[in-house]
Amino acid sequence: MTAIRTEGLRKIYPLAVPKRRGRRAPSAPFGPPGQSALPPAAANGARELVALEGLDLEVGEGEFFGLLGPNGAGKTTTLGILTTRVVASAGRASVAGADVINDPVGVRRRIGVVPQRANPDRGLNVLENLVFHSAYFGIARADAMRRAVALLEQFGMGEKADAKVDALSGGQQQRLMIARALIHEPGVIFLDEPTVGLDPQARLALWDVLRTLHRQGRTIVMTTHYMEEAEQLCDRLAIIDRGRLLALDTTVSLKAKAPGGTLIELDLNGPADDAAAQVRAMDYVSKAEAVGDVLRVHSAAGGRIISAVIEATEAAGRHVRNITLTEPSLETLFIELTGRKLD
Repeated sequence: MTAIRTEGLRKIYPLAVPKRRGRRAPSAPFGPPGQSALPPAAANGARELVALEGLDLEVGEGEFFGLLGPNGAGKTTTLGILTTRVVASAGRASVAGADVINDPVGVRRRIGVVPQRANPDRGLNVLENLVFHSAYFGIARADAMRRAVALLEQFGMGEKADAKVDALSGGQQQRLMIARALIHEPGVIFLDEPTVGLDPQARLALWDVLRTLHRQGRTIVMTTHYMEEAEQLCDRLAIIDRGRLLALDTTVSLKAKAPGGTLIELDLNGPADDAAAQVRAMDYVSKAEAVGDVLRVHSAAGGRIISAVIEATEAAGRHVRNITLTEPSLETLFIELTGRKLD
């Protein structure tokens, strides 16, 4: 059974480009003096920003599905459309059998949403937050109390029922958000970067909560830019960047598609084109490319060829400022697909 389907999903945001006054350039609200704060599209004179470009996805019932990509990739826009908070510019989408455009109320009754930043009512205590939220779905107060108490116990927060939100840790607040998303017993849960800002211990505790929800048969869709999180939790992953779907498969299959060998990245003191040409001729090098001042080398010999690579680089008239080694992984696949690191 299909829980979520998108077809040709597209989102375009109009850009308001400031008009020039006299000879002065538009002032930037932030950033270094003289540097435009406008998005690249606006800086180039475009009047629109394409946040999502023809996205086709299908998520199975009971699947833990991940959207992996850097900030600005289109992950949050995708979740916004699927949760009815953002109106698509084109395309179609359905969630749990309800059409996102034609039946938004039906969609909202079938889903739970955990935002990137916790937004509980800070004037209420923990239990009151859950009971108050349940009223949006017409749940009787007695049923809401029963569900709220059970959820707090399930998430190890029973003793926090009467606590104010500001007395909770970041991890506890995020668990409260998940409990709130589950109070009306939805079949599909959306989480937008759920572990951002959490310390490692709180992050691992939240992973356990999500694994439990998955074992209960719920469909979970999560955005993240953490490679380890995606590998640990998700059945399948969609890698997206700049609004486009780049790869979609199980985590095991995606890792198998990563370029062979270790990725060696050398930060040089100038353009790396000549150095890349020198290194391509070396033994054990499957690929060498220049990306600005960075030389990227894929080698089955791993770090053993670093000395030879440095010698070839210096022979091309460049000096090495920094070296990074990365084993074949989702990260090396992402670099291969996008030409840049996830972070």
